Amino acid sequence: MPTTTTKSSPAKKSPKKKAVTAKKDLDKKPVEKKEEPVKKVKKLPYLYAVGRRKTSTARVRFYSKDSRGQIIVNQKDYKDYFSYFEFQQIVEAPLKKLDLFGKNYITVKVEGGGTRGQAEAVRHGLGRVLLKMDETLKKTLRGEGFLTRDSRKKERKKPGLKRARRAPQWAKR
Repeated sequence: MPTTTTKSSPAKKSPKKKAVTAKKDLDKKPVEKKEEPVKKVKKLPYLYAVGRRKTSTARVRFYSKDSRGQIIVNQKDYKDYFSYFEFQQIVEAPLKKLDLFGKNYITVKVEGGGTRGQAEAVRHGLGRVLLKMDETLKKTLRGEGFLTRDSRKKERKKPGLKRARRAPQWAKR
């Protein structure tokens, strides 16, 4: 006849031990965490402007004292944010026209609309910031259209029509 072995269950701890350990925990003083000194980041002065196109809004900060030569859009490099070369050219246009490309640090927060509208909003904001930096550039920036707010938006759909103006197809019978 084969013998069977049964596993014995582990011994249960007595309630007294639990109470003692709980009491020990109460006797301990809480360890105070030492707060590390917060590094103070020196805030650089900047020029600020808002650019708009369709439903997109771009808030541009132009740091003239910082010469990193970067354009940051929504915490990404502008080449990563605007993946198409055409949109990158739209963003670079005001800086290249004034020979300032790669010489200053620029941060942009852009929201709303599509990719093209956002790129053109950034261009409009950059034009406004450059104008604040130097008023003598107004003629150059205006001539290239960097200061003009392109207010064209999609027209709303009207009742009884397929789109804003597209009427249903007419049928004789």
